[in-house]
Amino acid sequence: LQSDQDNGNGLVKYVLSGEGAGALFVIDENNGDLHATRRLDREEKAFYILKATVVNKHTGLKLEPETEFIVKLHDINDNEPYFSKEVYTGSVPERSLIGTSVMQVTATDADDSMYGNSAKLVYSISQGHPYFSVDPNTGLIRTALGPGDMDREQREHYQVVIEAKDMAGQRGGLTGTTVVNITLTDVNDNPPRFTQSINQFRVAESSKSGVPVGRIQATDRDTGKNAEMYFTIVSGDGMDMFEISTDKITQEGVITVSKPLDFEKKPSYTVEIQVQNTQVDPRFMSAGSKDMATVRIGVEDVDEPPLFDKASYLMELKEDAEVGVAVGLVSAMDPDGARSMVKYSIDRRTDMDRLFNVHPGNGSVFLLKRLDREETAWHNISVIATEFNNPRQSSHVPVYIRLLDINDNAPTFATVYETFVCERTKAAQRIQTVSAVDADEPSTGHKFFFSLAPEVMHRSNFTVRDNGDNTASILTRRASYSRLHQSIYLVPVVITDGEYPMQSSTGTLTVRVCTCDREGNMELCNPEALSSSPGLSTGALIAILLCAIILLMIVVLFTALKRQRKQEPLIISKEDVRDNVVSYNDEGGGEEDTQAFDIGALRHPDAAAALEEAAKQRRDIIPTDTLLYPPHRRHAPAAPGLIMPPVGSASRDNGDVCEFINQRVLENDCNPTAPPYDSLATYAYEGAGSVAESLSSLGSVSSEAEQDYHYLSDWGPRFRKLADLYGAEDSDFS
Repeated sequence: LQSDQDNGNGLVKYVLSGEGAGALFVIDENNGDLHATRRLDREEKAFYILKATVVNKHTGLKLEPETEFIVKLHDINDNEPYFSKEVYTGSVPERSLIGTSVMQVTATDADDSMYGNSAKLVYSISQGHPYFSVDPNTGLIRTALGPGDMDREQREHYQVVIEAKDMAGQRGGLTGTTVVNITLTDVNDNPPRFTQSINQFRVAESSKSGVPVGRIQATDRDTGKNAEMYFTIVSGDGMDMFEISTDKITQEGVITVSKPLDFEKKPSYTVEIQVQNTQVDPRFMSAGSKDMATVRIGVEDVDEPPLFDKASYLMELKEDAEVGVAVGLVSAMDPDGARSMVKYSIDRRTDMDRLFNVHPGNGSVFLLKRLDREETAWHNISVIATEFNNPRQSSHVPVYIRLLDINDNAPTFATVYETFVCERTKAAQRIQTVSAVDADEPSTGHKFFFSLAPEVMHRSNFTVRDNGDNTASILTRRASYSRLHQSIYLVPVVITDGEYPMQSSTGTLTVRVCTCDREGNMELCNPEALSSSPGLSTGALIAILLCAIILLMIVVLFTALKRQRKQEPLIISKEDVRDNVVSYNDEGGGEEDTQAFDIGALRHPDAAAALEEAAKQRRDIIPTDTLLYPPHRRHAPAAPGLIMPPVGSASRDNGDVCEFINQRVLENDCNPTAPPYDSLATYAYEGAGSVAESLSSLGSVSSEAEQDYHYLSDWGPRFRKLADLYGAEDSDFS
């Protein structure tokens, strides 16, 4: 850089700023020469913007404004072509035509494409001849051989190396390479072929329909869907006896039985099997690309059960047949060559009532009991045929027996008729139409005839007119009836059927006399004719009774639960080591309770001797022992915890009260059966905040020395009575 202000006198200083100043670029401050501190890469940054100025070395003042200039880097071919992938994967169908496109690969060059040929690339193939070629300008890979040379069944995978060279492929250019793995995909160009042209199988004659006989194999050089095949039976004497299907997993033909086999009729079969692809590519194979194989199937003889000549039997029998009459005949034979004898029997699970039986030798079914078609019209039984020589070989056949109807039931009224006649009517007035039913079922249909009973023909108040359509009309014979004179009439009607032998019955029709209005509607009948009576119905009475019983049961249950309510246990838990609070239902009345105990018994012990046993009784026990020691004057040791008053104080009352109490204490101490027993109450926790502090006897003085009870007066008004008793002077008790 050269400034106009630089006269060469050394007073000017050059200063550089901008991108890379001081790091990439430095300037000689004396003469303005610009230098690069290291090698520069155009691919990292193609140009730099710098600013320069001159200042006075002595004053530091700028001599001219800053000047901006750009440093551009000229490109050189220092970058080789680069492919985005190291390995490419492509595919092309086998038997493709020459020039079929496979895939395109592209390389990039970081050099400047606008300057020279540094970034101009040319593609070439260095490995993969003569199967593939590459376009030098676009990098498009194509097939180079014809359909006959690109066969997947001969070679499936190819590895091609593509080279990209800059400098337009000239000498001195840089190159980059990549690998392309090309796979030939399958097309259906191979038909299936049987592995064996003749196959032999054997099957038992007892095999059921659908039982597999054998598998036949075929191979196809193709893969996937192109190798899928299906089998068919095209000819042979076993086309109707066998079927073939394709196993979708193994692509094998599975031959199965389609109809029952019989060794005695035909011991072997021969069929022709054809195999072909499910999908045919017409470009490579014709529709007739098939393969054929012969299959011979031998039938093995087995011991078969007897075979009935019919799959089922239908027999008919009149319902009035006598016991022992033959119903029909079943026939079975051994299909094996031995022709074993057959024995017949009835499966009693199908004839629980033992109505039928079968002759064991000839298969004749006959009757054991009388039958009634009106009870059961059909009987279904099963007959068993068993070989004599091998009882395990047996077969069943259903036998359907239909009972034929005979006219053995008389017709009856179809329903119960409620008939009434008005007091004022007219002669030949129809008051009822009746019909009949018959349990029999004649083949020509029912035909019923109605008439009055002969015994009332001439003195009846009503007549019967047969309508000819299996109904009859009941008609009046006079114009008026009196309900008070006769309220009910019984009309006997004879009903006869038209079958042979003719059956008839007499049905009685009840006719009630009622008062009617002008239109003939019933208004009032005699009391017997009323269908309902005033008052509550039976259902209502039953409901009321049930409600009363339920209420009574609830009251009784509530009373019983109230009486049997259990008390809380005295001790809630045995494991609770704290204070156990014992609750009693009875409380003492204190000094005001003059009924709880008579102090006179203590003051006059001799007078209470007669009541000694009664005085010893407790409410919670029954006394069983008498007094162990007779009363006499004796000083017994006091019980633990009992504060005894001075002996001199007993003279204040009549009798020795102290001796009386000591005697009773001694008796209870010496009697092991007299409760309550001594018990130790352990207090693990004490209450807090009480004015009286702890009341436990465990920490109290156990000696017989006198104690000071003046502190009781400090416990408050609740302990005032106790303080008065124990806080008084000894002179008060002397």
